[in-house]
Amino acid sequence: MRWFEGSIPAAIAAAKERRCVFVVVITGSDGQSAQLMSGWETDSVSEAAQNCCVAIRLDAQSEACVQFSQIYPVVCVPSSFFIGENGVPLEVIAGSVTEDELQRRILRVTQMHTQQIEDAERVDQTDAHGSTASKESLSVPPEEHRASGHVTPAEEERQPDQALDDKVQRLTKKLEERREQKKKAEEENELKKEMERRKTGKEMLDFKRQQEEEKTKRLLEERNREKAEERAARERVKQQIALDRADRAARYAQSQQDAEAARLAALQARDAKRDAAQRERSAVARIQFRLPDGSSFTNQFPSETRLLEARQFAAQEVGNRYGQFSLATMFPRREFTAEDLEKSLLELDLAPSASIVLLPQSSRPSNTVVHSSAGGGVWAMLGSLLYPLLAVWRFISGFLFSSPPPPAAAQNQPTTNTYGSSAAAEPQRDAVRKRVHEKRPEDFKKEGKIYRLRTQEDNEDDNNTWNGNSTQQM
Repeated sequence: MRWFEGSIPAAIAAAKERRCVFVVVITGSDGQSAQLMSGWETDSVSEAAQNCCVAIRLDAQSEACVQFSQIYPVVCVPSSFFIGENGVPLEVIAGSVTEDELQRRILRVTQMHTQQIEDAERVDQTDAHGSTASKESLSVPPEEHRASGHVTPAEEERQPDQALDDKVQRLTKKLEERREQKKKAEEENELKKEMERRKTGKEMLDFKRQQEEEKTKRLLEERNREKAEERAARERVKQQIALDRADRAARYAQSQQDAEAARLAALQARDAKRDAAQRERSAVARIQFRLPDGSSFTNQFPSETRLLEARQFAAQEVGNRYGQFSLATMFPRREFTAEDLEKSLLELDLAPSASIVLLPQSSRPSNTVVHSSAGGGVWAMLGSLLYPLLAVWRFISGFLFSSPPPPAAAQNQPTTNTYGSSAAAEPQRDAVRKRVHEKRPEDFKKEGKIYRLRTQEDNEDDNNTWNGNSTQQM
């Protein structure tokens, strides 16, 4: 497609000179504009518009397009305007069309433009014939007057045809001159209108641009003022927040320091009190020795005393009733070994107080062992009911027949003195303990390391078995 490279007025002048259709194609940067331009650039469309159109291409954002839109409103982009000789749009294509549709539109516009030119020529010819007839009618009466008054019939016959030709030439010349004058006047008017239109459009654009600049300037100033006010308010708020945070942090730090100092003081006082109490309590170890028969005795030792010395004291107290025995604690469950005997009571966590159980390692004499019978659940329940009575009887008998415990003053003496007094009173305690055991019935029966209550109903005959199978019927 061959596009006109000049301005819009030059394109209009070229279209009038060539008596062609003036085509204005307005495009943008979208896909429809690219599709429309590809349709105009095809060979068939270029060939159809080459001899009948003067086409110019305008950008939708250009100043020329703005001026053009003030005369011919641009509804959408892209658009194609086909303008006739008298300035009236013959066809307007809004948007993008196919190649065939564009070619058909160009053909129809060409036909409309041709018809418009023929109508204009017919009107011009009609005007020319009318003016010629009026000229002849005006020139005939003087001739007739001259002929009637001065010219003879012979002279009328000799009038050459040249006079008529001269008149026709003069009239034709005058018509041509008048037509040229009219054409020039129209061109001047068009040029003047175009200049006025351009001037008006430029003034309007300048006025709009000035208004937009003033509006933009006002908005910018207002925006800058608002930003400055917001910035100042934000700075004030930030400063106030920083002051509040600093004040709050200082108060919090002071309160934390006070609380920490109070906590440390309380902790130190509590630690000192606990250490003093611990030292006071740990200076003496109060050990309770629990015997297998349920009885117990208590003695106090210095916390640095070895466990071996406590065992020797227990051995002196119980004598040979249980034979060889070991020491153990129940909570937590722990049986002391030979290595533990060389450790102090404080190292074994037996200070300030502890309960040690004597565990016999050899069986008692056969006359003291009573095998359990299969008395059933009834005898077990009776034994549970009689156990408190037996415990009371054991306590009373132990109180009546056993030696009184040493006084507190004697217990608080050093361990060596306690050991000496215990060794001196050992024969007397053994004699008393033997009498008590002879008079006391055997309340317990032993099965390994388990002691059970003994009842009067226990009998070996209750265990009725034959060949390993029970013969008792419930």
